[in-house]
Amino acid sequence: MTDIVERIPNWETEILGFNQGTLVVLLGLIVLVGITRQMSLFIIPKVFSSICDRSPMANVAIRGSSKALGTAAGAAILWQSSVSLIASETALMPGFVSNWLPAIAQVVMLIAIIIWALRLSTMVHSVVEYWDDDDELDGTERTLISAVESVMRFCIVVFGSVFIADALNFDLTTMVAGLGITGLALALAAKDSIANVFGAVTVLLDRPFRVGDWIVVSGAEGEVITISLRTTLIRTSVDTIISIPNASLTNKPIENFGKRRWRRYSPVISLDLDSDPDAIQSFATDVEDLIKNNENTMKPESSYAKVSAIAKDSIEIGCNLYWDVEGGADERLARQEWLLDVARLAKKHGIEFYEPRVRNQR
Repeated sequence: MTDIVERIPNWETEILGFNQGTLVVLLGLIVLVGITRQMSLFIIPKVFSSICDRSPMANVAIRGSSKALGTAAGAAILWQSSVSLIASETALMPGFVSNWLPAIAQVVMLIAIIIWALRLSTMVHSVVEYWDDDDELDGTERTLISAVESVMRFCIVVFGSVFIADALNFDLTTMVAGLGITGLALALAAKDSIANVFGAVTVLLDRPFRVGDWIVVSGAEGEVITISLRTTLIRTSVDTIISIPNASLTNKPIENFGKRRWRRYSPVISLDLDSDPDAIQSFATDVEDLIKNNENTMKPESSYAKVSAIAKDSIEIGCNLYWDVEGGADERLARQEWLLDVARLAKKHGIEFYEPRVRNQR
């Protein structure tokens, strides 16, 4: 740095407490920071173009973090160069500049790195998606993504804060000792936040539900969309979002529809009272065979279709069946197909379903 300063014409001329050589070098460093930042916006996406092409989420994360990474690189250059400049014998600058310039450059670098890391934490989704074999993320994988991203963001902020405090020359030993004195007060003030963090750990370890499961808890019902360190978010059937503190999940009963081994369906088929009993018996037998031969049926020994009652206006056939289907859409489709097959059987046996309006007209 000494040689660079001395090569500038009239370098000893003093301007605002700087000699001219030092001022020119500092301005040059600022320009270099800007150039480095702009170059990163062009170079980094090019380097990771293959990843960006495979994953739209990775593309957004890499392009969004490039600016922060370029700022961090430029600030690092300014930090190290300013340290060398201050150490040189020919540089002249005001005392407050020499005291604070390296620290400010270092802090800017650390903040930029924290922002870069936070934006890049969304890459967890792309990594899991890359290693997934079936190209479709299930509930376990989405829960893993949510948990890892939350932990990463927490660690980035905590460790980043420690490095920033060190850059500003805070005495970390004194700070730790102070935390020991005020620890009880902080624990009492932040007890809810701490309870929520431990609640998140409990949820992730016990796994009472996963991202994508439909749950009912504390009067709220909906699909789990995010499990973070503080709250769990669920989307209701009317598309609203409910935020549930994780602490409440450890001491409240949770009904998880996503963990059902089967879907039970118990319809009652009401037939016209004037229907032929033999035709009804044959119809009930065929409906029972329809249940047991269905590809979705589980527990065939507990499945049946039997005449359950003869009411004042109708003959009722009670059905019981268990289906192995993944979600509500599959269940509705299976139910539609089964009901239409039942209607075809009724038409085949010449049986009419009970219709209150027809009965009343008689």
